[in-house]
Amino acid sequence: MTDGVLNVVLGVVASAISGVLGWLAQSVRRRRRLERERAFFGLPAAGEALLVVNRQAGAPDRASVARDDVYALMELAALVRGCGAQATLTGHDEVRQGLGDKTEFCVGGPVSNKRTAAHLASWLPGVSFVEPPPEAGHPVQTLLAGAREFRFRTAAEEPGQRAYVLLARIHLRAGSRPVFVIAGQTAVSNHAAARYLAAHHRTLARRHGRDGTFAVVLRLVNARAYGPDVVEFEADVTAAATTRPQPAAV
Repeated sequence: MTDGVLNVVLGVVASAISGVLGWLAQSVRRRRRLERERAFFGLPAAGEALLVVNRQAGAPDRASVARDDVYALMELAALVRGCGAQATLTGHDEVRQGLGDKTEFCVGGPVSNKRTAAHLASWLPGVSFVEPPPEAGHPVQTLLAGAREFRFRTAAEEPGQRAYVLLARIHLRAGSRPVFVIAGQTAVSNHAAARYLAAHHRTLARRHGRDGTFAVVLRLVNARAYGPDVVEFEADVTAAATTRPQPAAV
């Protein structure tokens, strides 16, 4: 074998080894990324997740679900499937089980979702949704987290409206499965929060850990023009959300 041929063979072998090592490194990184994602969502391979469906507020049919809430559920189902787990849909008024046995995604505010109302009362007592004053001219509730107020703004007040959504994770104890609460002022804001959760779970894990409870508020900008695509982080309200308000003095 001449030196030229030998050099070519050695080059091919070196390229093949480099390619294999690169492929192995990529596989290891993908595997680690997937394991971190599964840990954050509490979704081991072949695990189960419960998607709790709300109803469309104000609709005459109590089984009606808003279109953007359906889209939110689709985003969450894709997230669950990406972790190698199975998702089960159930109505908000049909759930009769505790927390921690399986991961739960609860979509909708306390008016449209009884399960959300129970989660807020039990685990996020500092959060509430209150009726707007009559002069507001719309029925959309104001989101309160402790002393902070997140008020829906109409198109007359701000271009394309402004809506807020609470995105929270409830984790009762080590080894249990988390509950994710998506409680928005509108169905579009629910959709935006589901999309945000899927896209930014790594950031949330770095800020709050893989198994901690957190509550953040997101702001939806000009939903009439951009739909659920333009959503911004507004505030971390974990401390306020998990603190039970003191009773009013009499």
